[in-house]
Amino acid sequence: MMPFIEFIGILTKPFALMIRLFANMLAGHMAMLVLTCLIFISASMGPVLNSSLTIASVLFNIFMNALELLVAFIQAYVFTMLSAVFIGLAQEEHKEEHSAEKQQAH
Repeated sequence: MMPFIEFIGILTKPFALMIRLFANMLAGHMAMLVLTCLIFISASMGPVLNSSLTIASVLFNIFMNALELLVAFIQAYVFTMLSAVFIGLAQEEHKEEHSAEKQQAH
């Protein structure tokens, strides 16, 4: 039963990372979309409120774009590091199997 669980774990790791990365990217885009829609919603509220909400929305959008870029770099870094660790662990297990086979042969 344990090898089956390990096999399922190996198959699901890339999908879990993929879904996590997608959810983080989607959340940032949705926040920017909501802030952009705020400009059009405030158009019917009068010129004073519209201009102040437009300025606030544009400033928050600039901030969200910078934050989105930072998060993208962090996510790419984490994804690369985790992939390297998983590949390194797989290679270590493979090397241990070969060294055990060589020792049994001698």
